[in-house]
Order: sequence, then structure tokens, then C-alpha cells
Amino acid sequence: MSFPRKFREVVFQLLYSADFSQCPLEDIMAMIMEKVAVTKKVVREAYAMQQLITAREEEINALIKEHAQNYQVHRIPKVEYNVLRLGIYELLYCPDLPFKITISEAIRLSRKFATKESANFINAVLDSVYRSIKPC
Repeated sequence: MSFPRKFREVVFQLLYSADFSQCPLEDIMAMIMEKVAVTKKVVREAYAMQQLITAREEEINALIKEHAQNYQVHRIPKVEYNVLRLGIYELLYCPDLPFKITISEAIRLSRKFATKESANFINAVLDSVYRSIKPC
């Protein structure tokens, strides 16, 4: 299983939008289809993944709290927080995805939507999560 870059961007944008927007889902999906230039099918599949990530929010937040040393989850900027949520979900529930690709794509998302400096934080947290869950 592999996720194209645009798919990850759509999932990230849906996660991020859910944190801030009160707009109806249809409006958000239409905006994303236009801005990212993806089909409605891609947006629907991304929405399904966003729902799976949101359903596991407590588990994912516990891992963020455990591995983001000296950071409280609610104090992490929303861009980085949602990139971490997506990355941790992929590490835990998408075993066919190579962990290096998951981490690399999370770093790319953080550089695109946050700052270059945030990439180091994302890399450190996801690498720590991966090392804690990988089979021996």
C-alpha cells in the first residue's frame, strides 16, 4: 500500500480543518478539491482516513505525549500536531508502508505547511515512536 503525496496533503488538510473550521464538510471538500487539484474520490478516501485517525485520537495523543519530550500536546502548534497524527497513524496502522517513507513524507509536509525547523521536531518524535513499536 502506498499513498501519493497529494493524498497525504488532503488528509493533513482535513485534519487541520477539523481543528478550526465550523464549515460543512462539503464546503471544505470542495475547497480542497479546487486548491489541491484532486478528484472527489481522493477527497472521500482522505476523509475516511481522517475519520480513522480522529477515532484513535486518544491513543495517538498518548504517543505524542510520551515521545515529544518536554512538550504538552495542547501546546504543539496545530500544523505539527496534525502532521504527527498522520505520521503516527501510518506507523501504527499501515504496516505495508516503509517507515522511512512515512517519516520522510511527514518531514516534507512540515516543511511545506510549517517551518523548516519543525522538520527536526517531527523527525525526532516519529523516529522515537517507530523505535518503540518496531518488532525486534
